[in-house]
Amino acid sequence: MVPGSAGAEPPPGWYLRDEGTGTLYKRGRLLGEGTFGRCYQVTEVTSGRLYAAKVIPRARLAAVGIGDRVERERELQCRLRHPHIVRLHGHFTDRGHFYLLLELCSRGSLADILRARGRLTEPEVRYYLRQLLSGLRYLHGHGLVHRDLKPSNFLVTERMRVKIGDLGLAQRAAPPGRRWGALCGTPSYLAPEVLDRRGHAAPADIWALGCAVYTALTGHAPFEARHRPELFRRIRSARYPLPPGLSPRARALIAHMLQPEPAARPGPARLLCHPFLTQVRDWATRGTRGTPRDTRGSLPVAPQGFTPHTLPPRACHSVPIFVGQEPLCWILRGCGCVPVTPAGGRAPPQRT
Repeated sequence: MVPGSAGAEPPPGWYLRDEGTGTLYKRGRLLGEGTFGRCYQVTEVTSGRLYAAKVIPRARLAAVGIGDRVERERELQCRLRHPHIVRLHGHFTDRGHFYLLLELCSRGSLADILRARGRLTEPEVRYYLRQLLSGLRYLHGHGLVHRDLKPSNFLVTERMRVKIGDLGLAQRAAPPGRRWGALCGTPSYLAPEVLDRRGHAAPADIWALGCAVYTALTGHAPFEARHRPELFRRIRSARYPLPPGLSPRARALIAHMLQPEPAARPGPARLLCHPFLTQVRDWATRGTRGTPRDTRGSLPVAPQGFTPHTLPPRACHSVPIFVGQEPLCWILRGCGCVPVTPAGGRAPPQRT
């Protein structure tokens, strides 16, 4: 859920009880607000387990479309099991509210990170995109189209892993000979065929993810305009500015994902093999001679081809310095020093 206006309804009580199981939860901090509900961190009292509870007033479920959307999310998400898709742990109701008990992603969303950072580096985008494509490949493999992929629906866990969330608009792919022509999703991320009511199938998810990649790398969406008709005209033309700072492989990736014709867009499996994602993963294996330096001229830094194995929590609010464990080992080895393992012991000898 993203910041917004959930209305003036009072929050639920400090303690929430699942009458079906007798489980008691304590309500914690507000995580976000959407158009029809709020999301809170909750703690299961007996076990101490943490969850994210999406709380929807029961009165709102009667509104046109909202009840169907919540039920669709519950029905679809309860069957999904993938490390990069937010897991639904359960649901229950009380007199005033309906609750979806979800996996907690305590670092917020990529939209939150972009608000704090402005934009991300290419290694970070590569790190997140691999995980998102893995989750999207799973969804498409199960015949599902998300229909609302965007940074605010990419949620980050305590360990800095990213997961696809909010399946409220998800739909099963249309059977052969049919198409879902509904206009739904976030305007700036809608594919041309969706605007033209030619169907909202898996390629529309690739388009939306391409818009998200562009946004993460540049700090703004590829298609922007003050008025909807102009925005939709720019989307249909598939013309967008490319900042000079992007690498050729990043430009090529975006161009592949933002093809105006749906059939020309590669699926998640092919995108995972794109040169932007398969280029050199560990820059230190090339040795330390000629290693690029940061702006201070002291620390070796990773070129754009580097893919980090993980990201530090500080990456949520500031640019991380890419001097990883493996590069540091190679630097020490090149200086005649003995590398040290994370546990503090000596690293095993390297074979040559």
